[in-house]
Amino acid sequence: MSEKTVYKSHISTRLNILFFIVFLLFSALILRLGMVQIVQGEEFGQQVSREISVSEPVEAPRGHMYDRYGNLLVGNELMLTVTYTNRNHSQEQLLDTAERLNAYITLDTENAASSFERDRREFWALNNEEEFEEKLTLEEQNAQGMDDTEAHTARIEAITEEELTSLTEEDLQVFMIWREFNSGYNDVPHKVLRGVEYEEAAQITENIEKLPGVDIIRDAARQYMYGESLKSIFGEVGSIPRESLDRYIAEGYVRNEEVGTSYLESEYESVLRGRDGSLENFTDSSGQTIRSPEQTEGARGKDLKLTFDMELQQRVNQIIEETLEERAENFEGDPRAYVVMMEPDTGEILSMAGSDNELNPFISGYEVGSSMKAASVLAGHDTGALPPGETIVDRPIRIGNHTISSVNNLGVVDDITALERSSNIYMVQVAMRIIDYTPGVSGSNWGNYARGFDVLRSYYAQLGLGVETGIDLPNEFTGVNGGIPDNPGNLLFLAFGQFDTYTPLQLAQYISTIANDGVRISPRVVSEILEPDPGGEELGTISHQFSPQILNTIDVDEEYFNRIQEGLYRVVNGDQGTARNFFQYVDEDVAGKTGTAQVFVDGESANNQTFVGYAPFEDPEVSFSVVVPGTGNSSGDGGIANIIATRSLEAYYDLKEERSGPQEPEGGPETEDPDESNEEAEEEEQE
Repeated sequence: MSEKTVYKSHISTRLNILFFIVFLLFSALILRLGMVQIVQGEEFGQQVSREISVSEPVEAPRGHMYDRYGNLLVGNELMLTVTYTNRNHSQEQLLDTAERLNAYITLDTENAASSFERDRREFWALNNEEEFEEKLTLEEQNAQGMDDTEAHTARIEAITEEELTSLTEEDLQVFMIWREFNSGYNDVPHKVLRGVEYEEAAQITENIEKLPGVDIIRDAARQYMYGESLKSIFGEVGSIPRESLDRYIAEGYVRNEEVGTSYLESEYESVLRGRDGSLENFTDSSGQTIRSPEQTEGARGKDLKLTFDMELQQRVNQIIEETLEERAENFEGDPRAYVVMMEPDTGEILSMAGSDNELNPFISGYEVGSSMKAASVLAGHDTGALPPGETIVDRPIRIGNHTISSVNNLGVVDDITALERSSNIYMVQVAMRIIDYTPGVSGSNWGNYARGFDVLRSYYAQLGLGVETGIDLPNEFTGVNGGIPDNPGNLLFLAFGQFDTYTPLQLAQYISTIANDGVRISPRVVSEILEPDPGGEELGTISHQFSPQILNTIDVDEEYFNRIQEGLYRVVNGDQGTARNFFQYVDEDVAGKTGTAQVFVDGESANNQTFVGYAPFEDPEVSFSVVVPGTGNSSGDGGIANIIATRSLEAYYDLKEERSGPQEPEGGPETEDPDESNEEAEEEEQE
């Protein structure tokens, strides 16, 4: 009988072992779940219902700004602010809270009845639900095939003007608070009203449980210690512009944070911004506050030490004001004047003053006339068109239908005399010789006159005219470049300052470059970044110090600048200098150049008066430019720019002898109203 092989299967045994292991695991899991739900469930539930922590950022004060002598220019005023945090509250809840909050605070309603029309319609609808629904019934909505959004829009548009005007003053007060509630972002505190009185804040705090989402925080607003002086250059602080929101959020800002929105506040935002603290709120699961918030202090932003001399700034502003008042009848339009004073070797701006706007010295351009003639003389020297010492005969030149002349026929002049006596014809000769044009011979054949524009402007640019100066402020204007016109004769007017336009700041850089023997330095208004002083009373330690920035060095024969400087010296000190009757009371020797450009103001013939200069002549420490637009052109209308220049330089040297400090305004420091600027921005956006 054959043998049979018997195989025993182990599969069933292995499966049984596997099933048993799985059974044990599931049993352990079920046991653990049971422990969590039955034994520990009550404890965990109590923890959840007992406390929920929500952290909110608390803005830190911005850094201060000081002048070059340590005088505080921009600080912070501490205040109490009402905030509202919308945690997905319904519109009915927002309205109820707004009505309750209105018992303690009042928002400005001056423009409420004429602005924010869409918001007012929504507010009316919220207060008149039945009448609002009747504007378009559900049956009418279905019949017209409208969805809810379309129907709501139709009802909103059906609200009449009469119904909107039925809102009372108290309604408008509640409306403004309700509108502020809706202006914020969910779960982020929104500032409803800044600068509330202590009594109001105390009342709100006592009733805080009846005002869900409302809180009182410590806040700070910008304070300007010397009123309006330089305020436009300091810039503004406000809500993050909508077009920049994504960038700021990517940099770690929160949506409701305030930032610098213009000029120094904007340019140095990363420096001035403080390190935010936090406010930890503790609530139960229903959102009710269960214990006092815990606050983590932030840190004030770093400080800026500016190059401005506030005492000099105030004196220059006063000089401008007094001079314009004395000479008001000598203007065709509104009396205006602008002054820039700076250190030529460092570029530090000492004063930037303007009668109507202190920004105009670098955001507005003017035809400046003869004050820029040193640039044309340099072009004549370096191109070989009119080498140093070569003379021309100053007499009228007929070009087409125009006759060009100097104020008087000056006869034989060289480069130095041309500056001293302000020869237009010398500059015209420079321009014509650069393009090989000879009057009376070349006729209408100007050849490649476009090259003349390019050559002259290239030299002007090296001195700072018609190009960015490099100042550490945004929105600098480079002036109006007239391009290459069809009329080649305009090249001649370009050569003596009657075609392109330049800013007062460009003029100051131009004359500084000449004082520096051809080294052009970028102007600055910030000299140092400082760590905030812990005590808040003194200047902190230096975090960063800015060095003079050389933009370019004009590589020409040293003799060229020597002769130009001699010509500018004779303008003030020569027997026939156009400014020889000024600066008698300045102890140092002054070099400079006068200028007059013929313009039109409201269709009337007028002049722009200018003056540029520096002192002392041998070792310049201060340079300056003055622009007085729109003066009359009668014989008694002249000299205004020269007077302002003289008095400003006298003020500079007087302060070197004795200082008493800048004068605080009569009404005390001025505090910004950021709510007002934000409202203006919102109104513009709606329009």
